[in-house]
Amino acid sequence: MTDSENNAGAPGVAALAREVEEFVASAGWNQRPQLFALVPTADLLRQQPELAGQLDEASELTPVAQEDLPEGDLADALAHIAWPDAVHGCALAQEIIVLPPDAESELPEVDDSAGSGDVERLRQAAAHHPRRTEARLVAAVLRDGAAACVMRLRGKEDDEDGVEEIIEHPELAPNLVDALRATLLP
Repeated sequence: MTDSENNAGAPGVAALAREVEEFVASAGWNQRPQLFALVPTADLLRQQPELAGQLDEASELTPVAQEDLPEGDLADALAHIAWPDAVHGCALAQEIIVLPPDAESELPEVDDSAGSGDVERLRQAAAHHPRRTEARLVAAVLRDGAAACVMRLRGKEDDEDGVEEIIEHPELAPNLVDALRATLLP
């Protein structure tokens, strides 16, 4: 797949990622990861006409929130998902910790072969790092390969205005995008 083919639906999927982020943001912070199916709006309205007026009928796809993901490893949960053909894409919103690049050297070494204990120790170190920033990351992908990521950086509590910054880039979370694309494979 060429880069132009890979980004064919990029403007549309970017708008969907923003829509999902805004929806999740409306409920505030400290939420569990949330998965959304991206389904054709026209199909959804045919099946549920009572939604007319609630959906953006001009939008080709509509995000539909799914049941809660199981507790535990997100990668494991995603590895067990397979979407029906009626789903044209999917999106995942999750809260993460972001550290400055130079802070990596301050974190404990992790032995990937040691299991989840080391990974959990690394997560805890990042969560308690003095220069951490909490963020909400949304990754969205379509069956045609297009992908988009949106990240909202949480404003610091000691900030007077608590300004939250929004960052958009399709390569913010390449591993998550790949995992979501795998859920769409036949």
